[in-house]
Amino acid sequence: MSIDLDLQHIKPYGDHINDGMMQLSFTLPVPYTQKARKAAVLLAGKMGLEYPDVVHYEELVSGFTFFIVYGRCAHNVDYTAIELDDSDVSAMSREEVEDFIEENIKRDIVVVGASTGTDTHSVGIDAILNMKGYNGHYGLERYKGFTVYNLGSQVPNETLLAKAIEVHADVIMVSQTVTQQQLHIHNLTQLVDLLEAEGVRDDMLLICGGPRISNELAKELGYDVGFSKGCYPNYVATYIVKELAERNKAKVGHANAYHRFL
Repeated sequence: MSIDLDLQHIKPYGDHINDGMMQLSFTLPVPYTQKARKAAVLLAGKMGLEYPDVVHYEELVSGFTFFIVYGRCAHNVDYTAIELDDSDVSAMSREEVEDFIEENIKRDIVVVGASTGTDTHSVGIDAILNMKGYNGHYGLERYKGFTVYNLGSQVPNETLLAKAIEVHADVIMVSQTVTQQQLHIHNLTQLVDLLEAEGVRDDMLLICGGPRISNELAKELGYDVGFSKGCYPNYVATYIVKELAERNKAKVGHANAYHRFL
């Protein structure tokens, strides 16, 4: 079926293309009453939803009410104006990554990863690094040309950095799942500060990932790239091998220029 889309004015889709219908859920710290329902409708209206309607609400615990709201979004986005960044690389398969390493890197790539700070959740770092991977996508431990050290969860930044220096890591990978009170911002920033204090920041690729991570945030905090939801191991592997290959080319170019100068 062919659909004529105006990609410069994309809106949410419910029953008809660009009808703007969307669903959202949230909790308000108020008792389960009709007044609470009215508060939810007013809030949705202030958020820009037209004809908001509470289709479900229930008491979570005393003094807290959960809502599901439908409404029509009044806004649209120009899909054609969105620019990709370097985290949106065209992902290679595992086999293609392995061939790329053999042809362009010509040695094992050393990766050290962990869920750091007080974060007890290792599901993210395990999905990318562990041999079994996630959802049918094998982790980097299974890739030829990768040597992987997964330190697990609740790893102090100092321990992660010490291990990276010990094994001459090419890549440090950090997963942050628990992000209450912006703890991930503090923790990720601290690691960058430690790398810079040790004078090794430019010696390694620094990657972070998690449900609240974006590539823009990662770069703002001093990382090379950030990955979020929907990321599979081959996405990360593709970025790593291509970026290392580019850096190796740059080093060779600088070395050749230096020798010509001499």
